[in-house]
Amino acid sequence: MAGEAAIPLEVLDRVGDVAELVLAELDDVVEEMNAAELGQAPELAADAAMLADVSASNRANAARLLAMLIRREAEPATIDIPPEALDLARTVARRGIDFDVIFHAYRHGQNVAWQRYMSCAGRSVSSGPLLSLVLETASRRISSYVDHVIGRVIAAAQHEREEVLGGALARRAETVRLILDDAPIDAGRAGQRLGYDLNRWHTALVLWTQDSADVQGALESAATVLARTLTAHRPLTLSVGSGTLWAWLGTATAPVLEALRAAIDTVPPEVRVAVGPPREGISGFRRSHEAAVVIHNLLAGYPGGTRIALYQDLEITVLAAHDLDRAAEFVAATLGPLAMDTPTAARLRETVRVFLDEAENGPAAAARLHTHRNTVLQRVARATELLGRAPGQSRLATELALELAHQIGPRVLSRP
Repeated sequence: MAGEAAIPLEVLDRVGDVAELVLAELDDVVEEMNAAELGQAPELAADAAMLADVSASNRANAARLLAMLIRREAEPATIDIPPEALDLARTVARRGIDFDVIFHAYRHGQNVAWQRYMSCAGRSVSSGPLLSLVLETASRRISSYVDHVIGRVIAAAQHEREEVLGGALARRAETVRLILDDAPIDAGRAGQRLGYDLNRWHTALVLWTQDSADVQGALESAATVLARTLTAHRPLTLSVGSGTLWAWLGTATAPVLEALRAAIDTVPPEVRVAVGPPREGISGFRRSHEAAVVIHNLLAGYPGGTRIALYQDLEITVLAAHDLDRAAEFVAATLGPLAMDTPTAARLRETVRVFLDEAENGPAAAARLHTHRNTVLQRVARATELLGRAPGQSRLATELALELAHQIGPRVLSRP
């Protein structure tokens, strides 16, 4: 941005004032940017890991750009690239996505941000020469920022593909993609390329964490720990996002997955895991992975969810949550006041969920909830009052609604 003509202080002040208004609406701006970019590049919406990287990059870029405008500097400092933007570039490279997608995504995101900036400027700056100067200055600086970032992130993506993904890792990623796309490929040859026996039973994992900083080693370590728990060979792993790892555990026979529940306590607490059902052969490799990805997509947006989720436990929940709007309507209609997204309603829901799961056995529910039997019964009585019926009535619907609320939280709950 060097070489700009001297900009009057009043213009810089108003540019910053408008940026502050846009920053106050950052959540909405990022949501619009996500929608615009995913609409033109569906490959960026492949799964929750990809979506998370896209959204994090958009938020970081928008926040950094607005902060630059808010500083009201006559000569803006050198543009720093947000780490989240570089993370997305590396993810695009690992997924084998064309780099043109990055360019077009940034331009669509830029259009959204500019439309919001103009809208805020129109509300806060009187029309006339001052408004024209404010928009001209902001447009020039926004374009300069985006142009600079696009160049840097595409260079980072190219470096990732050429330097980091060269050789064995590139072959691994390509082979895995062929299997997942159900391309005609011989299991023996594919297994040789992967160093992984595809003629065994496979349990697919998706490991992730909300905080993507310095976690790849933790995810790899967690996959190894879980493989040992099932007496599996060394896991086959593939990094697919800044905070997401795909893994497959190969075993001679179908493993019993219950052992994984205890093992999760031995891995770093920030790591969460979605576990597909054990399936045999090269088709089982793909089918188990597809199920694990479905679970990850369901749970990734809810930080308060379970740390390890087995598809066998969540299959019905997945089917019920296929349409989130309809699922939210169902939860609200079934649970009434208990569907509110409040701590009190959450406490009552969890008590009733465990109470029903324990066949309405108060002492057993109290033991699981680490509370007194009388407390459980008091909460159940309060829930009965709010529901207008005993929780055991319409049992199937009630248990399903409670499970939806327990697993995916705010996305199906009512705001106070």
